[in-house]
Amino acid sequence: MASHDTLGDFLTIIRNGYSAQLSTVGAQWSNIREGVAKILKDNGYIADYVKREENALPVLVITLKYVNRVPAITGIKRVSTPGRRVYTGYQEIPKVIGGMGISILTTSRGLLADRSARQLKTGGELLAQVW
Repeated sequence: MASHDTLGDFLTIIRNGYSAQLSTVGAQWSNIREGVAKILKDNGYIADYVKREENALPVLVITLKYVNRVPAITGIKRVSTPGRRVYTGYQEIPKVIGGMGISILTTSRGLLADRSARQLKTGGELLAQVW
């Protein structure tokens, strides 16, 4: 039984969009994808995102952000995968490039960026890192 990493695919769509210098990218909608998009927007890594219907299916359209034609995201990495889950307590949440990037976690309080998780003193599954 092969498992499919939908979040990993979503991060790859964003990474490839930046590589191709696209202004927007589209991906199939899911709750977790929208949550990750919200965290990326709140932390200034993407310009915007909208959920809309295409062919009766929900789609997430992400507007990529560039500063002087340089992508706002220089790196995006999946940490926890379906085959290898990575969990962390709030004290052990890794700092990404000395605090220049963010870690995205799924916690009992929903999807959180590393800073929020530390403030709420809640750990969880380390989904991805962005810088």
